[in-house]
Amino acid sequence: MPRPIWTGTIAFGLVSIPVKLYSAVSEARLDLDMLDKKDKSQIKFKRVNERTGKEVNWKDIVKGYKLDGNYIVLEDKDFERAFAEKSKRIEISSFVQETDIDPIYYENTYYLEPDPKDAKPYALLRKAMGKSGMVALGTFVMRNKEHLCVIKVFQEALVLSRIHFTQDIRPLSDYKIPAASVKLAPAEVKMAEALIESMRSAFDISDYKDEYTAQLMKFIKAKAKGKKPTVAKQTTKVSDDVSSLLDQLKASLSAPSGKPARKAPAKKGGLKAKPAKRKRKTA
Repeated sequence: MPRPIWTGTIAFGLVSIPVKLYSAVSEARLDLDMLDKKDKSQIKFKRVNERTGKEVNWKDIVKGYKLDGNYIVLEDKDFERAFAEKSKRIEISSFVQETDIDPIYYENTYYLEPDPKDAKPYALLRKAMGKSGMVALGTFVMRNKEHLCVIKVFQEALVLSRIHFTQDIRPLSDYKIPAASVKLAPAEVKMAEALIESMRSAFDISDYKDEYTAQLMKFIKAKAKGKKPTVAKQTTKVSDDVSSLLDQLKASLSAPSGKPARKAPAKKGGLKAKPAKRKRKTA
């Protein structure tokens, strides 16, 4: 059983729901170590005192903020005292349409688990939010930082997604983004729309796998056996005789897609229907 990374309370009007916060994501990645090229010894990082050069134990490390040239040391209890109420409380401030929140603001997602004795208020909030089609917007403090968050229904659970504050998002003016006034030929726009329509399908997350990690693991196992690893072939190639943007669009439309597109399901109002389980193909 995973360990909770935060415990506190969801404040929903005058209703309080004690919950535990668990990470909803466990990324599949290879655990690669850094080694010395000469003898394959692991590289270790140490916490050292910048003056003495000696290693410092975790128990002797404190956090401090430099103010007017001097460090103000902060203890764990200081962080809680600074805003005692918010340190253990997810304060729901409003309910909004999820479509009103741009995806660029989303960060990590967590499962919210209640104590068994608090199942009823948890289920009540879940039911009411499901019927409304809305998501809850709130704030809470975790790891000495205040976070903006969204709580929504995912299958049978309430999940919390941290979202960025406006000031966290870098302005587009920092980048050379093409202006909206870039001139496009009507034929190019029409062909691009046709290409999008030809690639349209219903979203099914199970259709997508981390092929790179799987291929890298095969590569590692082949090297371990002293075999020459097979190199994955590049499957996507733009024809050399394609010159203009319009020609590229035409070539894209005529090229085989590799798999048939599925029809997108009809849009329904209110709650999103729970997707049916797909039958797995047997080899």
